Amino acid sequence: MHTLIDIGANLAHDCFDADRDAVLARAQAAGVAAMIVTGSTLDDTDKAIALARRHPGALRATAGVHPHHASGLRDADAGRLAARLHDPMVVAAGECGLDYFRNFSPPAEQRRAFELQLGLAGQAGKPLFLHQRDAHDDFVAMLRGHPQAAARGVLHCFTGGAAELEDCLALGLSVGITGWICDERRGHALREAAPRVPRDRHMIESDAPYLLPRTLASKPPHRRNEPAFLPAVLMEMARCRGEDPAALAAATTANACRFFGLTLAAISCGDAASVELL
Repeated sequence: MHTLIDIGANLAHDCFDADRDAVLARAQAAGVAAMIVTGSTLDDTDKAIALARRHPGALRATAGVHPHHASGLRDADAGRLAARLHDPMVVAAGECGLDYFRNFSPPAEQRRAFELQLGLAGQAGKPLFLHQRDAHDDFVAMLRGHPQAAARGVLHCFTGGAAELEDCLALGLSVGITGWICDERRGHALREAAPRVPRDRHMIESDAPYLLPRTLASKPPHRRNEPAFLPAVLMEMARCRGEDPAALAAATTANACRFFGLTLAAISCGDAASVELL
């Protein structure tokens, strides 16, 4: 069993309301020592922060507004979001970015909200937890206007191929790899690009409850993903890169600790030992 950090889990989602404590226990039993709870709206951000406060040994939060909800982020909300970014439980700004796949918010509204959050992240000195889907050119162009922020960003749930990866790496971005790499139907480009990610620029994430790894030997009947399944992402990533899983686990965990400013400590409880956040 390897010590892992899940850099993106939507644990504030209501599908976890009935068994959230059990989900956390299963994750830690699987070696997932720490999880970062994604904030995707202002209200979800507050829920993520509250969860992190209840479980400070295992959870931290991000604070941001997903591009799907960009129309709901008004300039008047900047103060509220800025305050959340200064909360000690918050380790990154986001999930923010652009998503032209569904356009739940118009592209112009997405760009406005993204620009606002890029500025707030810089003011708070927080790294960026980024989202991009079918908006690569605009996404890259906007980040080029914020080179210092981009150099402290991770592109969550990267699904692209080699060309998109090279653009992201040139900006200074790290990349988060999810169960998309385990999907033999849609993940071909990512599986081919995975070996190109520098060893110090990759992290892994569940994106729970989404993107259940298709490589799981036994899938849950409800099809809900959870952080306990993160080892499947690690194993497929190691296979694609031709690396030892233990070495890859150590690298992704070290990268996550450095990127988010986390510290892991070994905790002994009688004959048992575990790892948790300080």
